[in-house]
Amino acid sequence: MAGAHALGPAPARRRLALSPERVRTLGVGGGSIVALLVVWWVSAATFLADNQVPTPLDVLRTFEERGFGYYRRIFSVTLQEAATGYVYGVAIALALAVLVLLVPLLAPVIMQFAVVTYCLPIVVLAPILIVANEIPERGGTSATAIDLAAISVIFTTVVGAVLGFRSADPVSLDVVEVYGGGRLQQFWRVRLVAAVPALFTTLQIAAPAAYLGALLGEYFDKHLEIGVGPSLYLAQYNRETALAWSLGITCAIVSGAAYAAIGLLGRLVTPWATGAPR
Repeated sequence: MAGAHALGPAPARRRLALSPERVRTLGVGGGSIVALLVVWWVSAATFLADNQVPTPLDVLRTFEERGFGYYRRIFSVTLQEAATGYVYGVAIALALAVLVLLVPLLAPVIMQFAVVTYCLPIVVLAPILIVANEIPERGGTSATAIDLAAISVIFTTVVGAVLGFRSADPVSLDVVEVYGGGRLQQFWRVRLVAAVPALFTTLQIAAPAAYLGALLGEYFDKHLEIGVGPSLYLAQYNRETALAWSLGITCAIVSGAAYAAIGLLGRLVTPWATGAPR
């Protein structure tokens, strides 16, 4: 028992181990970030100085002046909206993807609906949602931001899930059919398992999309008082460029963190997709 317990965490550690390719990728990414910071600093201090582009030091000073409490307060609202919309949007998209597999006659209609959600212009859709939804409570969340976050993830999730479901091994599907199983049995026993890696990739892509949808909803919904969107609007109106840059950089960090977290979870749950030993 002791030996088995000692060996238990080993597979998980192997799944999290960095391959040489991953190390090179991280090295290139880190070097690119450093190079980008250098270019940004030099550009802001020289030929972009008259364009009110802040230097990295100006942005850091803004972070210090505003304090962690300020960013936590506004980002907590936006993250709540993005997470709620993400759950709703992914649930709708997965239900539609399952219908595509179980009822093939609905596939053209469902795929066209997914494309429509992707092509809808936010500039036109946001005012309609603002009028249709109730005015946000003081300190509350925006229903428009939640709706846009949900809409933003439907297309990519439907397409990714359908492709994942269709990637199932035809031989395994034939075996289920030979033993009397129908489409539903094929889905539960073969397609769902085969689609798990693709589903995690799809969910990974959907996370930043949901955050962007929530951010745009906040930006258009002028009734909302607290959130990243209203703060960005006020920073733009007051010409506080360093604050706007600090908010933008923090948005990128939050979106990247969500993307990385779901990717890490996917590596843990589907080690066979990365070639890691189980």
